[in-house]
Amino acid sequence: MEVVLTGGAGFLGRKLSEALLAGGTLAGPGGDGQPITRIVCIDQVKPAHPLEGVNYVCGDICDGSVLEQAIGDDTASVFHLAAVVSGQAEADFDLGMRVNLDATRALLERCRRLPNPPRFIFASSVAAFGVAPPVVDDDTPVRPLNSYGAAKVIGEYLVGEYARRGWIDGRCFRLPTIVIRPGAPNRAASSFASSILREPLRGKKAVCPVGKDLPIWIQSPRTVIANLILGHDLPPEAWEEGLRVLNLPGLTVTVSQMVAGLERAGGDSGLISWVPDAAIEAIVGAWPRGMKTPRADKLGFQPDTGIDAIIGVFQEDETGLGGGQQ
Repeated sequence: MEVVLTGGAGFLGRKLSEALLAGGTLAGPGGDGQPITRIVCIDQVKPAHPLEGVNYVCGDICDGSVLEQAIGDDTASVFHLAAVVSGQAEADFDLGMRVNLDATRALLERCRRLPNPPRFIFASSVAAFGVAPPVVDDDTPVRPLNSYGAAKVIGEYLVGEYARRGWIDGRCFRLPTIVIRPGAPNRAASSFASSILREPLRGKKAVCPVGKDLPIWIQSPRTVIANLILGHDLPPEAWEEGLRVLNLPGLTVTVSQMVAGLERAGGDSGLISWVPDAAIEAIVGAWPRGMKTPRADKLGFQPDTGIDAIIGVFQEDETGLGGGQQ
């Protein structure tokens, strides 16, 4: 079976590619495990260190010719990870809508024309919620308060509509804030949640734009990847009629609890500068502080065990320093 990833040159795309290469199989239309014969990653840039066994297509995912090149008729599964992050989408409305919404529609249209409906995994976000109680449940309505969240919600509805018509087997997963992301800080509103841990662990300075008491709903990259693959492999009958969206389980921690975990892991919290940014706090503060996820729990999705485990995953995966297991 052929598998396509959008945003494949990003850190999450790379980790998913590595997991697919290591696993070697995914569930096919009948639910049985089938060998992965080809992995194609679409991104606007080439990865600095390409993975052996992965095919890379560099181009604009809004461009039909790029999608035609990358998504062949034998494509059985699509993981749609590509997006303009929240802060950038808020600053540049047209760019955010083009990548986060128009490209999703273009991708769905390409899948619609395939001989066999592929499984389509859409990475949504807790940003879908805006005006919501501090702890949401599976049936809390979505009312996003920023462009990134709005595009994610529209994408969920599009995936549901294409699935209803039988053009795809669509599955949408609202991801918690992913911590700890490798690399450098980006323009995501939640970027600080990784940088206040990542940078001090490397002996570098970091800036925190929010208050210490702000709670955040988080999940480690390793757990996110495991949950995406689990979600892909669920049989169609595991989904309730008409339900194509799941909130994934996560862990609620305050910024101060994250900093305490940093110190337990040997990081220097004195490297963190506290510089309030009202715009960032308004975006992140509107996201859920926690979730009750009985549907995902029943289906076998897992959260991380604690902030120490999440920091340990980063140390093990990214720095080779060892650390706690999930």
